[in-house]
Amino acid sequence: MKKHLLFLFLFVVASAAASVTPKWIWIDNNDAPNTWACFRKTLDIDNVPSSEVYADIAVDSKYWLWVNGQQVVFEGGLAGSPSQAGKWDRKAKITPSNTWFERVNIQPYLKKGKNVISVLAWYWGRETHKGTYIKKRGGFLFSSEINGQGISSDSSWKASRHVAYDTTGCTASKAIVPFKIKYDARKNMNEWFMPEYNDSQWTKAVVLGNKGDAPWHNLVERNFPRPVNHGLLEYANDKELGFPFDGNGKTVVCKLPFNKQITPWLKVESQGGDTIFISTDNPKNAITAHYITRPGRQTFECYSWMNGHDVRYTVPKGVKVLSLKYRWITVGEMAGKFQIDDPFYQRLWDMCYNTLFVCARDNFMDCPDRERALWIGDVADQTSYLFYSMDDAGRKLLRMAIISTMCFSDNKVIGALGPLRVRELVCQSLQFIAQCIWPYYINTGDKATLSEVYPFVYDYLSLFPMKENGLPEYRKGKSPDTWDWLDWGVKGTIDNEPIQVAFYYMALDKAREMALLLGKSDDVKWYEDRMKSIKTNYDKCFWQNGFYSSNPAKFKDDRANAIAIVSGVASSDKYQQIVDNVLTKNYYSSPHFEWIVEDAMCIAGEYGKALERMKKQYQSQVDNKKMTTLYEFFPKGGSYNHAWNAPNAILAKYISGIYPTKPGWKEFVVKPHLVNFKSIKQTVPSVKGDISLEVSSNENTKIKLSTPDDTEAVVYLPVPDGKTYKYVSLNGQKIWTKGKGLSRQVSGVEFIGEETGFIIFRVKSGSWTIEGII
Repeated sequence: MKKHLLFLFLFVVASAAASVTPKWIWIDNNDAPNTWACFRKTLDIDNVPSSEVYADIAVDSKYWLWVNGQQVVFEGGLAGSPSQAGKWDRKAKITPSNTWFERVNIQPYLKKGKNVISVLAWYWGRETHKGTYIKKRGGFLFSSEINGQGISSDSSWKASRHVAYDTTGCTASKAIVPFKIKYDARKNMNEWFMPEYNDSQWTKAVVLGNKGDAPWHNLVERNFPRPVNHGLLEYANDKELGFPFDGNGKTVVCKLPFNKQITPWLKVESQGGDTIFISTDNPKNAITAHYITRPGRQTFECYSWMNGHDVRYTVPKGVKVLSLKYRWITVGEMAGKFQIDDPFYQRLWDMCYNTLFVCARDNFMDCPDRERALWIGDVADQTSYLFYSMDDAGRKLLRMAIISTMCFSDNKVIGALGPLRVRELVCQSLQFIAQCIWPYYINTGDKATLSEVYPFVYDYLSLFPMKENGLPEYRKGKSPDTWDWLDWGVKGTIDNEPIQVAFYYMALDKAREMALLLGKSDDVKWYEDRMKSIKTNYDKCFWQNGFYSSNPAKFKDDRANAIAIVSGVASSDKYQQIVDNVLTKNYYSSPHFEWIVEDAMCIAGEYGKALERMKKQYQSQVDNKKMTTLYEFFPKGGSYNHAWNAPNAILAKYISGIYPTKPGWKEFVVKPHLVNFKSIKQTVPSVKGDISLEVSSNENTKIKLSTPDDTEAVVYLPVPDGKTYKYVSLNGQKIWTKGKGLSRQVSGVEFIGEETGFIIFRVKSGSWTIEGII
């Protein structure tokens, strides 16, 4: 009986230990912004578990984690919040908001006996008018279980302010939440994160609340992979820098291979008290670092990331520079590949590709320097070529952008800037529905997310009353936080009303597709009735005998005419007139709208003219050899790495000619338009796996295609103008003969037919070489 009671007692104690509720802790009760806090927890374990040991970690705002002196996480935590947790009091600017947490496997870093968990937390404690939300209360939460023993943040943790981080004079940008860095190494805490460090003088952590308490509310698990830490890397001109060398007060320019998000690192020797200043070449860069040396040899890394084409260290006389490096962070790997035999379009692709990656981190940003804001119109532009460029991390980051945008909607309004701020830009919200949410589903097959966000889509589209003329009322937004903005570009040229109506039509069309998929039959009819009304009356209101305009004496807008084609509201018989009268003549759009104009030209079949326009718009940027990313404006201006540049969408979808036709790339098309090119190679990192495509055309035309399992491709073999093929071979076997069609049955291949300029086959997953022999 006593044995049973003892067993029951031990079971209850073990269960209680394993289910300890973690506390939100901090170094004190002060909520001062720009606080750097250190935490340590010492524990003993009898043996290291053979399987994963996960720790759940939440913080406001960022953290760095070490276990037994080994760094486990470099910059954890996510800026912003996953969702609202209660009613949004706009007048008081109070947004009850839930908090992200991350699940980290610490098992590889544990050892038998004494273990030390060390955490550096950085509390920003501010927000900006650009949408990033902070709780306005520093806090750290940790929860794990090792061999049945619950390890949770509470008052048993040791805590200390990191005194080397001097927060006086560390100004912050009005648009970027993180602060600049000022680090005085004379106050260094001597590797406080190492197990042997003596923390006896540290105080106990202050408990601020339990898991679930305000202002952090519920915890939501981070739903996309942590960024890839590429480690400390040498600068591109490392050999030319000639280490070691003595500083002389001049700026040392360290070149990056291309514009990257980086944290700069240094190793120097000094008498102490010298200030090294670190920045980048980027004129919009809002993050800098001041490092004050201590006596002796030392290293330092600036934990507030910055970006640029080169990093600049101003090193005073008397400081010996032993090494300079940088840490590069990316969302996933740079998985998509594109090669073309034209140096202009190759370099443009690379610049656009770099721009996408430097505008992604905790969210998709409009730019990494001036704002770091989630403008959903920019995200929609990024979506157009994201799936040709990024791996699963990018897809999941996009899902987070979609979900968080919808979670911070208000009064049916899908805000164009968030989270925190519902600033309605009507066309961006409509574009987000049509060119972000729906493409996300098509490219991923994620029906669950579509179902989750669909009610917000319907609610927003219901805000547009229809007028007697059969078109929706022009919406400027009803809240005080609204902006009647459609595009930058050439001043005084934008034709607002036909653009918004076309965007609304396009959003209705994609919402109708969502409703069909989700079985919302009543909604389908509502969408179709509105689409029919708009289609019937759009030409009556805006067609001006050769182009669309609300006022032909004033507007002949490339944007209005392009979106009429892309949305589907314009009938195909008008395409050529639009191209000839407007799209080849008027260059009014900014980069935000430019890819849509080129998309319209390709839909109209004018691939060569679309490429000519692309070249004219981007020529000066491509010619600038100092640049590796793309500007906010044409020909330049604003931030020099702005998210909404999307010429790669055109090069991938129409020139390589590859795009999905069934959700999740279960079926896709390969329909290359070579124009004047002779060779194109592309790797698409689809949700099914990599799709590898090579197209070459000398005398004969060859397509080499490798596709992942559980996919089918409809392949269009181009027939050069004025030419015919004697036969077509597939994997070396003659499969099609002129005038006879299919001449051989091959497993996994189906002959579809012919259309002007193409011979069409359907192939199952595998590796295929299709060649047309003249």
